Amino acid sequence: MAELNSLPKAPLLSQGNKDVLSGTVGGIAQVLVGQPLDILKVRLQTSPPGTYTGMLDCATRIVRNEGPLAFYKGTLTPLLGVGACVSIQFGVVEALKRHFSSSNLAAGRAADLSYSQFYLAGGIAGLANSFVAGPVEHIRIRLQTQPSPPLYRGPLDCIRQITARSGLLHGVFRGQMPTFAREFHGMGMYFLTYEALVQRKLANDRITRDQLPGTYAMFAGAMAGYGLWLTAYPADIIKSKLQTDALDPAKRRYTGTLDCIRQTFRADGLKGFFRGLLPTLVRSPFANAATFVAFEWAARNLRNL
Repeated sequence: MAELNSLPKAPLLSQGNKDVLSGTVGGIAQVLVGQPLDILKVRLQTSPPGTYTGMLDCATRIVRNEGPLAFYKGTLTPLLGVGACVSIQFGVVEALKRHFSSSNLAAGRAADLSYSQFYLAGGIAGLANSFVAGPVEHIRIRLQTQPSPPLYRGPLDCIRQITARSGLLHGVFRGQMPTFAREFHGMGMYFLTYEALVQRKLANDRITRDQLPGTYAMFAGAMAGYGLWLTAYPADIIKSKLQTDALDPAKRRYTGTLDCIRQTFRADGLKGFFRGLLPTLVRSPFANAATFVAFEWAARNLRNL
């Protein structure tokens, strides 16, 4: 009996489940910190040129016309959806990191991942996440940009109206191609930037991942956010424009992704692909620092379960 009691207990959760739960915690932190500035980004991206003079003008007019709570319009959708999206991202990327590490050992190389492997793991995680991120962001953007009185009573009513007028594939999943582009390259750069900085810190200080300081996780997360948005922002612009176009296909301004790119360049030139970048860059370090700090904290606390 004593021998039986001394046997190690089976873990309550698999490593994959721990990664997904840790990612969910990171996603919730990301939404709560970043939602107000995300509202500004979407308004600046999708409004006609000249509507706002800048980020401060946009914020002032939202407060004056809609009240301060307008900065959390449509929060329920991203709170649920982004939690799911980030859990997918981290679940897939952690699984791929383990796979690449095993493959490196099997090939007689060091277990440490190369930069290209970090990028590929992030890119594949982004593609997996795209199937949830596209529809979730479409619903969120519709709720964020609706006028007063509102067109939609909530996320479910928004989905119902989109599906009734445009169907599932051309309605709820509208903007999916630029979403794929943004997620693959953006998430590749996101996780490459974070992991490159973290691995360098661990090697230089000769510490384990459990000993990584929270302040450094914040710094690396903030830099990861810049790595994402400075490289993938134009795809996000096109996605947002397609997702705020008219619900009725006969009244839409853009026939598709390529037409949206052509019209954006014709109207604004290259700067049209970077409208709303300032609030994104202001939001990014806070939201992504919170994401990675929350993820590392959750992963550390779930490790022994």
